[in-house]
Amino acid sequence: MRATRLLAAAALLAALLAVSAAAAKLDLDEVDDSEVLEALLAVDDEEEAAPPGAGAGGGGGAEAVRRTQSMVLVLDNDNAARAVRDHPELLLLGYAPWCERSAKLMPRFAEAAAALRAMGSAVAFAKLDGERFPKAASAVGVNGFPSVLLFVNGTEHAYTGLHTKDAIVTWVRKKTGTPVIRLESKDSAEEFLKKGQTFALGLFKNYEGAGHEEFVKAATAENEVQFVETNDRNVAKILFPGIASEEQFLGLVKSEPEKFEKFDGAFEEKEILQFVELNKFPLITAFTDLNSAKVYSSPIKLQVFTFAEAYDFEDLESIVQEVARGFKTKIMFIYVDTAEENLAKPFLTLYGLEGDKPTVTAFDTSKGTKYLLEADINEKNLKEFSLSLLDGTLPPYFRSEPVPQEKGLVEKVVGRTFDSSVLQSPHNVLLEAHAPWCVDCEAISKNIEKLAKHFSGLDNLKFARIDASVNEHPKLQVNNYPTLLLYPAEDKTNPVSLLKQMQTRHKLPFATFVIYLLLSFWKCRSNFQRN
Repeated sequence: MRATRLLAAAALLAALLAVSAAAAKLDLDEVDDSEVLEALLAVDDEEEAAPPGAGAGGGGGAEAVRRTQSMVLVLDNDNAARAVRDHPELLLLGYAPWCERSAKLMPRFAEAAAALRAMGSAVAFAKLDGERFPKAASAVGVNGFPSVLLFVNGTEHAYTGLHTKDAIVTWVRKKTGTPVIRLESKDSAEEFLKKGQTFALGLFKNYEGAGHEEFVKAATAENEVQFVETNDRNVAKILFPGIASEEQFLGLVKSEPEKFEKFDGAFEEKEILQFVELNKFPLITAFTDLNSAKVYSSPIKLQVFTFAEAYDFEDLESIVQEVARGFKTKIMFIYVDTAEENLAKPFLTLYGLEGDKPTVTAFDTSKGTKYLLEADINEKNLKEFSLSLLDGTLPPYFRSEPVPQEKGLVEKVVGRTFDSSVLQSPHNVLLEAHAPWCVDCEAISKNIEKLAKHFSGLDNLKFARIDASVNEHPKLQVNNYPTLLLYPAEDKTNPVSLLKQMQTRHKLPFATFVIYLLLSFWKCRSNFQRN
């Protein structure tokens, strides 16, 4: 209920901000830092609590709106370029009213703005309805929705990170000259821990030395993870209790069961960045719209996905966590809630699966190959599956319909029978590759059936058909529908496409079609015999 009210508040806030385009510059000094976020997210609560008949001009609601409007500048065609020019540091959200992702990002942007303001950041905040003001959007570089752009002295920096408050705050602080937060007291360390964010901790004596310089370089280059430093071991132990007697230390702290990761490499920018990049994801990453791009671009190329509804995953989570613990930095383990069809369905379609029961799959993003755990999901099977994936012995998965029980004049081929029916067959095989949605395939299919009937007496010629939209094989490459492939009995490794130019030939009379295919077949056989 509370989440629904917050989303409603964010929507109301967007509407209120859209009518406030009067000021061309922000007066940030008048904003009460401690009340900003409450004002941004509780507008509807104050409106509901107002006495009957109280309008926008009454008490608390109007004051909340005033504070909100004074914090976020609304850009249009008249003031957009001037806002970028007049503010040394300006954080801009480009959005469209119809864009669902914009609506989801709006409250996170508001939270980030409030957090930065509370930290004393000099960054100004603005938003732009890019659909209503396309000229302004083009002028400031808003090319899609949503867009988060930071302008530092007029130079544009596009945000490509996670759509969360902490990620946006970290990125803005680093781009505006604060790549490392320094903590020098136990109180400040304890207060920082309350934020519950992932961070890299460095311990350096007097904040000096080559290692510290490399640490700062890495902090500047890494846009998503906050870097924190201290020169006090007691302060460092509050953040990372496992610190021993090291003079120089680096560790990663996360808010999950595997909370602490210690760095054992050389204090060089490249190695520090690699350590952070490989370890910043949790043992199990919950796949969402917000982090999908980061999952796809992860340097960990082997990825194991568990597809299940939330209540089913509760029984599997401990199993997946235990297995994932043994493959840290080598395999990324990801959970996808099948109730979120927009997230799960594109993946499951690749496997021809419905997602009606928990399923484990895997991808090697470096090769584009996919895998399926066909055994029961338990710790032993999942561990063996992951180990085979890691050492390269796991057989790739190819979609296939069930093996057909009967054979007709035109033999139905599926993924599982492609080897025996085509590649290992002693016959010349004329294979029709089609798809149910292919408009042009029907005419070709009818002619193939007629051909098969006419030449049913030939022992060395087989006619076959495969639905290539739901059947896969590593030796079958179909780019267009319909496709006719001739596999000569003497050499099945180099099939000949008989319909490369058949955009119109499938409309020819049957007799002409037969002659064309026979001539093509004869030509292929003659070329083969000469070679």
